[in-house]
This record gives sequence, C-alpha cells and structure tokens, in this order.
Amino acid sequence: MAQAQAIEAGIEGGSRFAGLTIAAIGVVYGDIGTSPLYMMREAFGDTGGLRVTDATVLGVLSLAFWALVIVVTVKYVVVVLNADNRGEGGVLALAALAQRGPGGDRRRRIVVVLAMAGAALFYGDGVITPSISVLSAVEGLKVATPLFEPYVVPLALVILIGLFVVQRRGTAGVGRLFGPVMCLWFVVLALLGLTEIIHNPGVLRALNPAHAAAFFAAHGGIAFVALGAIVLAVTGAEALYADMGHFGRSPIRIAWFGLILPALVLNYFGQGALLLRRPEAVENPFYLIAPDWALYPMVLLATCATVIASQAVISGAFSLTRQAVQLGYLPRLEIRHTSASEIGQVYLPHLNWLLMVVVVAVVVGFGSSSNLASAYGIAVTGAMAIDSVLALAVAVALWKWRPWAAGLLFAGFLTVDLALFGATALKIPTGGWFPILLAAVLFALLSTWRRGRRVLFERLYDDAVSLSSIIERLVRRPPQRVPGTAVFLTSSLQAAPLAMLHNLKHNKVLHERIVVLTVITEDVPHVPEAERLRVEAMEGGFYRVLLHYGFMDTPDVPAALARCGTLCGPAFNMMDTSFFVNRERLIPSGRPDLSPWQEQIFIALSHAAQDATEFFQIPANRVVELGTRVEI
Repeated sequence: MAQAQAIEAGIEGGSRFAGLTIAAIGVVYGDIGTSPLYMMREAFGDTGGLRVTDATVLGVLSLAFWALVIVVTVKYVVVVLNADNRGEGGVLALAALAQRGPGGDRRRRIVVVLAMAGAALFYGDGVITPSISVLSAVEGLKVATPLFEPYVVPLALVILIGLFVVQRRGTAGVGRLFGPVMCLWFVVLALLGLTEIIHNPGVLRALNPAHAAAFFAAHGGIAFVALGAIVLAVTGAEALYADMGHFGRSPIRIAWFGLILPALVLNYFGQGALLLRRPEAVENPFYLIAPDWALYPMVLLATCATVIASQAVISGAFSLTRQAVQLGYLPRLEIRHTSASEIGQVYLPHLNWLLMVVVVAVVVGFGSSSNLASAYGIAVTGAMAIDSVLALAVAVALWKWRPWAAGLLFAGFLTVDLALFGATALKIPTGGWFPILLAAVLFALLSTWRRGRRVLFERLYDDAVSLSSIIERLVRRPPQRVPGTAVFLTSSLQAAPLAMLHNLKHNKVLHERIVVLTVITEDVPHVPEAERLRVEAMEGGFYRVLLHYGFMDTPDVPAALARCGTLCGPAFNMMDTSFFVNRERLIPSGRPDLSPWQEQIFIALSHAAQDATEFFQIPANRVVELGTRVEI
C-alpha cells in the first residue's frame, strides 16, 4: 500500500513537472523562439549588409551559435538562474538581492539606479517585441504573392489591437494552449532545419568557433556591424530569469536543453544551408526553407507563435510594473486579478492601453520588421549588461564567490554584452534612437517618482511629533473618547500620523481603540502569512500594527486586521471601524530639492496614482480623508 502511494505520488509529481516544463516553453521562450523569423534575413539584409558566401554564412552561424551558448546557456540558464529571490527572478528581484551586500547607502544608490535603468530598458523591449514579431509573421504572406504587401501593416495592427483588447479578460484559459502550440512551433523549426541540413551537412562546420574568429579577421568592421543582427538571436534571454518565479529553474533548464536550444540551432543552420544552396533565398530564408505547400500553414503557425510571444512580454510588463509599484519605483496603479489560481495573472488597465497606443504608433511609424530590426536589440543588450553587473554583486556578496573568480567570469559575460550593445548602438541613427528615447523617458519618470516620494516624506515628517510623546500627553490629559475603532494609516514608523493630529485638532475626540497602521513592502517576493503581522500594545488604548508584504503580494488591510484576533483587543468589526487617511495636496515650491520639471512630473504622477484606500482594499464607506497642503 505504501509503495503504491509512493508510486502514485511520484507519477503525480512527474506530471506536474512535465506540465510546468510545457508551460515554460509557452511563456518563457516565446520571444527567443520567434527570432528565427528575422535573424538570418537581417544579417544578410540591411542590418548586417553581408554578401552570401561560404565564409560569411559559416561566420554568422558560428557567432549565433556561440552567442546562444555564452549568453543564454552559460550566463542565464547555468549561472543567473541561481540568483533567486525566494524563488522569484527579474531585474528588480535581482536588484533587491544585490542591495543586501556590504557597501552601505552608496551601494544601495548604485543598485537602485541600475534597477531603474534595467526596468526602463525592459519596457522598451516590451514595446518593440510585439511589433516586430507580429509584423515578421504576417510578412510571410508577401513571400506567397506581392499582392498581400499593402495588407501586411493593417493585418498586423488588427492582430495586435485584438491582443490588447482581450487582456482585460485574462489569459488563464488561452494560456493553457501556449505550451502545446509553442512545442509544435519548436518541433517544426527543428524539422525544417534538419531537412535542409541533410542536403548540406557541411554547414555544421560552423559549430567550430574558428569560423567566427575567421569571419572577424576577414571582415573587421563589417563583422562588428553584423553583430547587430546576431543580437536578434538572443533577444528574450532575460525572460528566462524574469519568469523563474512562475515555473522554477528546473523546468526552464530542462526545456532549454531538451527542446529550445536544439530546435533553434537546427533551424538557424538549416537557413544557412539554404542560403549556401540558393543565395537568392536571402529575401526571407525562414519562409523559403519550408515547402511551397506549407507556406500558408507556416504563416498561420508563426502568427500564433508571435502572438504568444507578445502575450508573454505584455504579461511580463504587467508583472514588472506590479513589482515596481510595491517597491516604490512607480505610483500606485489599478491592478486587477484575472485569475484566482494562476500565478501572476494581473491586468493593469492604464498600462495596457498605453502600451497599445505606443505599439500601434511603432508599427505604423516603422512599417516593416526590417525597419524595426534597426531599433531592436539595444534595449535588450543594455538590460543584459545590467543583469551581469547586478549578478556579479550577488555572486560576491551572497554566494561568497572569490572576487577574482567572479570578476573573471562576469567580466567575460560583460565583454560579450557590451560588444553586442556596441553593435546595436551603431543602429541608433536608423531607429535605435527610439528604445533609447523611450527608456530615457521612463527612467526620468521612475527616478523622479522615487526622489519625489523621499522629498515629500521629508516635508511631511521633518518636524513631526513622535507617536510616543503624543500618547504620553494624551494619557496625561485624555480627550473625549467615543465608541469604536479608528485606524490611522501612516508611512512613518516613528512620527504620529498626520491624520490623527488633524482629527484631534478639529474634532477634539479620539476613538476608544486607536490603531496606527504602517504597510511595509519587503525586498522579497512573498512574506509568509505567519510573518506578516506585528502588533505592539501601547498605553491609552493605542496599538502599533505593522503589516509586511512582499513585492509580489497583494496588500489587503481589512483581511490582515481580521487576523489580529485578540492582539488588538476585541475582534475587528468593519461596521464599527473608521480608517483615517491623510491626503496631500501638492503645490510647486521652487525649493532646490526637485527641479521645476521634476516637480511638475511628480505632481502629475501623484494625481494619477490610485487612492491608498483602493490599493489597500479598504471599504470606501469606512474611510475619512483629511487633507494637507504640501509644498514639494
């Protein structure tokens, strides 16, 4: 009996692991999995500008293969996936780990700047990936007949707008199809590539890195320019780490070594074999590698794959924004949960529509995937370089690697990252300026909000009275007490809540039970239920309550107070509880803490922020707001 139960548990565990692996294939690898649509075409097209010869084809294939090995396999799959913040990954989770090492405030400031830069670059990638992916898929119709050319951009726009429209319904249902569809996609990639390699097995010589070295030796500057196209082969590598919290590192690694890497290599090498056999196929080697009868099915499958890749990027933007809000990099935004069971299934309405507008503008403005390829890659390589720096800090401070060993390894990674970044930087005049401009604007917003919140906190609490001294005075000279419970929300751990002081000043009364509540977001993704609540009983019916949440948790103040039990006296009755919140009215001050343009941006962001009561899920009919005029 026990043996049968063990076997059954093993089968159940194996089925769950297989399910996670298939799901990871659908979500994690959508971006990098659609790169074969355009990488080889761009290497020998406008981006790379290479002529099709035996040496150039073998050189490009060798560079692509070793980029996949060094950047994706060794750096991300083998090394960086170990930097989990309680199971979560991504640039903000990595930055939270990097801040824990020695170095004090200076180290933390540097890490925060890198985190904001990495997040800003991720959003740049999030705008371009859906645009170039869907355009590349639909452009396959032009291979069948030029008559389809006028309809490529409108059809791509219809697909992309439809994708953003359905976001509010959640993706839990269609998400179950992502894994099987992408598994089919990678199997087809492998079979198409293998079929062509059989005709010209000599293309496998490109596995030898000597061909990459010979390519650089023979072509010099042109080879460096061609790196700007090679970058396209590794776009999406950072998603391996960002999505670790959804699937775990083992399913991601198994999927990479078992299917993704072999399928990508076979397809790239198959396209190379096709070019050596038919140089005129450079127009679109991905679609021309397929038999004529398979062209329309391939366009349909490629469109499905690019929609899945786009969905993964959009979901990643939602998840990153949620983390940024919790960690104080962005103002509070409306966050809707679209699934009761799926991890990370959230929808941010304002961000969704903003992304849609920008993506539509990008598709219309650039007009083709080849034009977009000039803008693609610079955000990705910049984010990869930031990951290398932050991971180095984690390796030395937390993993206790020897500094010289960690320095050598990550110096190698950073050298490759910067080489790829330098190659993509050459594309700045022809489109690379766009993700840089977008990232710069977003970095300005992130840094302004973070600095503005610090300045506002100083303005509010610099001359504030401590909570302990106020309680001491109230115990000595108690005011009129009225029945019920008052909860005062405050961000200061020491000062008396401003809303409480205003209430005393204007109403001259206090409730029988006073709860001073502070919500704290930790630099970990999740805080266990048992560790979230801290209660300190004080004199005069006062209670100090601290609620700890992780940056992936959803704050719910009423639910947390209900778990207080008898720690704060009688159990909480929401109909007998009032929540007092201080609302700041911000006006420019001309002080030197923020420049005039930062003051205006911070005030605008503050007005756009979601109310604290909604964000913390406090019933609106139990809230009392007390205003404060603050010069920022």
